[in-house]
Amino acid sequence: MGARLGIANGVHSDTRGTIMAIDRREFLVRAAGAAAAVALVPEAFPAAVRARNGPVSVGVIGCGRQGRKIAIEMLDKMGEGARVAALCDPVDRLTQNLLGRAKGAAAFANHKEMLDKAKDVQAVIIATPTHTHKDIALDCIAAGKHVYCEAPLAHTPEDCLAISKAARGAKAVFAAACEGRSNPIYNLARSFFKTDAVRTVVGMYAQDHRKSSWGRSGDWWLDPSVSTGLAGESGVQQFDVMHWFRGTYPVEVNGRGAIRLYEDGRQVADSVRATLRWADDTELTYSASLCNSFGGKHETFYGVNAAMKLAWTHGWMFKEADSPQMGFEVYANRQSFHNDEGITLIADATKLASQGKLKEGVGLPNPSHYYAVNDFIAAVAEGKEVKCSASEGARATIVALLTNEAVKGAKTVAIDAEMLKGA
Repeated sequence: MGARLGIANGVHSDTRGTIMAIDRREFLVRAAGAAAAVALVPEAFPAAVRARNGPVSVGVIGCGRQGRKIAIEMLDKMGEGARVAALCDPVDRLTQNLLGRAKGAAAFANHKEMLDKAKDVQAVIIATPTHTHKDIALDCIAAGKHVYCEAPLAHTPEDCLAISKAARGAKAVFAAACEGRSNPIYNLARSFFKTDAVRTVVGMYAQDHRKSSWGRSGDWWLDPSVSTGLAGESGVQQFDVMHWFRGTYPVEVNGRGAIRLYEDGRQVADSVRATLRWADDTELTYSASLCNSFGGKHETFYGVNAAMKLAWTHGWMFKEADSPQMGFEVYANRQSFHNDEGITLIADATKLASQGKLKEGVGLPNPSHYYAVNDFIAAVAEGKEVKCSASEGARATIVALLTNEAVKGAKTVAIDAEMLKGA
């Protein structure tokens, strides 16, 4: 999945969205002293999976919100690379809703029945409640199936380690659904991060803010005995991005949470904050809330040369005025971001400018889970390496679970490096 950058030579968008031509000298004058915002937009359409022996036959275990989204992505966008052969959920209504689109698929009430009867299924997607992942994953691994398991991997560190151990001993593919590792924008951003573009990391920030009740009282994610909370269910994806970019893990986490809006008898916080500290004393501030959607979901790395803001379908790099030039700046598109004015790199920017679409912004055409599932299918069909192994998925999940523990107890929790190493 290669990254490509298109530069709109001498074209920029002002605060009114008008496309204007500027020369090199004017650009340099106007860019002086301003942070440069570089939109990271790589090739957004990964190459179609070429299955050597026909489409990969997939069973979707769990047809709720996430399982349905994944099934529809495979049905609508993956062409001949994969086909949905089986649907599995104890709620008949959920499988029936998908059967109309998944022509020829068989429906099952539980995964054991599917494994016993659907012999043509080569790979499975596990999108069930988190606390059920371990037993399903172990059964599927034992049956020789390729497995894509949603993150968080499990609801306890012990279950994470059990899944990781089983996956390491299997011949089939196992992929944890840490989506950032497959996201084209995040891969491009990481390539910048590994150079001097950001340089020394000063701090990190991640948030997932939305206005949502997260279900009704009685739903599993509101059951404190099995729920991993906002830090687990949402934070795991963002924590993994930090681990993946930096190559290291935090050593402790402090957190707290509260119920700010939904006083419906729930015991799981609807708003949480946590600080994760690394051994070099850099910190990640994490915020998640179901009470306000401002800012949405994004991560930011603050470095001495630049800051990177990643928002799953879009990404930007804000360069400091005194950071070294990388060579492309004087030819690039310019845009205003609040009080900062900078340069923007956009794939096919010249074409977009001619169509008057540059001001609309450019992002990925597909949700992040599409790229993760596509990479899994490619690993199964073409023998490509998985983007996130069971071990890495287990480590990200353990960090998220310990963050949830800190939030629930309003305390500081140590993150055991030996446990992470053993995952």
